[in-house]
Amino acid sequence: MTLPRTDRGRLLLILAVAAAVTAFTATVPLLRDWFDLRVYYGAVNSWIHHGGRLYDYRVPGTAYGFTYPPFAAVSMLPMALVGLRTAIAGSVLLNLAALAWILHILTEGAWRRYGWFGCALGVCVLALFEPLRDTFSFGQVNLLLLALVLTDAWLLTTGRERWAGIGIGLAAAVKLTPALFIGLLLLAGRRRAAAVATAVTAAATALAACVAPDASRFYWTEALWDTNRVGRLDYVSNQSLQGILARLGVADRAVWAAAVLVVLGIWAWRTRRAVTTADWPAAFALTGLTACLVSPITWVHHLVWLLPSFAVLIRAGHPRVTGALYAVLCTSVVWLWFHDASGVDGFLGSNTYTWITLGLLLWLPVGQLRADSPPLRRSTSTTAPAPSTTAPDTTPAVGHPGPPSGATATGVARGPGRGLSSSASSEPTGSTRPAASNPQSNSARASS
Repeated sequence: MTLPRTDRGRLLLILAVAAAVTAFTATVPLLRDWFDLRVYYGAVNSWIHHGGRLYDYRVPGTAYGFTYPPFAAVSMLPMALVGLRTAIAGSVLLNLAALAWILHILTEGAWRRYGWFGCALGVCVLALFEPLRDTFSFGQVNLLLLALVLTDAWLLTTGRERWAGIGIGLAAAVKLTPALFIGLLLLAGRRRAAAVATAVTAAATALAACVAPDASRFYWTEALWDTNRVGRLDYVSNQSLQGILARLGVADRAVWAAAVLVVLGIWAWRTRRAVTTADWPAAFALTGLTACLVSPITWVHHLVWLLPSFAVLIRAGHPRVTGALYAVLCTSVVWLWFHDASGVDGFLGSNTYTWITLGLLLWLPVGQLRADSPPLRRSTSTTAPAPSTTAPDTTPAVGHPGPPSGATATGVARGPGRGLSSSASSEPTGSTRPAASNPQSNSARASS
């Protein structure tokens, strides 16, 4: 397909694509009524203004309330100073800013080379991605957490190690799943960054304990272990290993634990390979995939953690595979088994997103980097080879961070190419069907 060369032709193409995207999102329901944000807002307001207990709050008409660690509530305290509409506007703006930063890191700022036309096409494509649609429409926090984690990746690969670990530490204090990235830092031999991340998580948790001692005690002793607060494990939006087992009727926790150990073993093996080949983008992508698989509940909107994997695939020269997998994640196909996930078709279809995540964990390309890539580990040698000065300056590899400041291969310190390479409910991920008796459907979601 030949793209138009004139601005008029490009504008007409953008308008046509935008119309198609609008028609699609109108056909596949988008709005989740900011359910997760209403959970956050209601819980914080009840706690601050009405003396309620943080984890006792329930969204009117539902059985769902706040499920994050107490530090998440502490970080959301500014919402107690504004109205709900202002909180919604703030959520949209923060998510947009986080998405822009994430894309800048994953694509090495490649968007600058394509101008308004490329950016507009990219926005249309991103608008179709179900996890992204749901993150915005539920008012979720996953993009903010991904931005924090990838900021650490950017720091580590651009010679700014002094501050690395803070982002991962904060993300792990808000939500437990990102703590797996501390394991990545340990596998990569980044002990200082791992220590910083651990210390930041501990300090944030301790701060929350000082601000809300009763809430902290309740969360760590009771709420954390009660998965019913989050939603049904067999709900179709739960695209994790636990979700597969629950839909199969397997309730034995030992089976789930065994599956988790196998996945963690695969993650350690593949991530170790990425580490030894200095493939930092792939290492972070593999860790995000694994976090989605081993978490007891991974709602569809949590799958924004797959975005780094797509950047790695493109960088490795697999645009068609990337496009095919991305397209499936835009279809909301799992909701076809919203009412009945039995049979072979239910087993395969209702877990489609989990199969994609597992497939990426097993086959994501690793070790396919440029010759000028900065080492992931610190060399034991007293001298390091000088950065290549012959690599092209205008073709940064998608998904991989450029060399430290001063290197000339990718323009990390100057010009385009700086940085790393590159839609259902909050708790129970938003369904694409009308609200049903199931509290996890699109208009009645719990926060996850």
